[in-house]
Amino acid sequence: MGTTPIPDALRPPLLANENVPAPLVRLLRAAGLDVEFVVEIMRAASDRAVLQHAAATGRWVLTMDRDYGELVFARQAPPPPAIVFLKQAPLSTEAFAERVLGLVSNAGDVAGHLVVIEHRRIRLRALPGSGPGSDVRG
Repeated sequence: MGTTPIPDALRPPLLANENVPAPLVRLLRAAGLDVEFVVEIMRAASDRAVLQHAAATGRWVLTMDRDYGELVFARQAPPPPAIVFLKQAPLSTEAFAERVLGLVSNAGDVAGHLVVIEHRRIRLRALPGSGPGSDVRG
């Protein structure tokens, strides 16, 4: 990723989907991130409504649901600034939190991408209209 992390005050805000574990949301908030939780603000909202809210408020979508990629790439739904997909992996809540914190600390490298956090790597795919994707081992 980039060489100069951005200051905490400039870290992008997140919108955690309903399927993101509440302990992860608490860890991210405790680390100083601005995290809205779908469970708290728009319970049972459709995936499209979540995407629309994220795009309108400039929030990255944090999800464990692969449908967001399909909506943006196959169904041409307007993308939010970034989508972070936490792929089911043998990672602890703390490990997911560390990886998300690393991503938001390097927001300039991540914005405009679908990011897939896997067990041994992080993959980036440019969202429609954003440019080429890459594969980052991590």
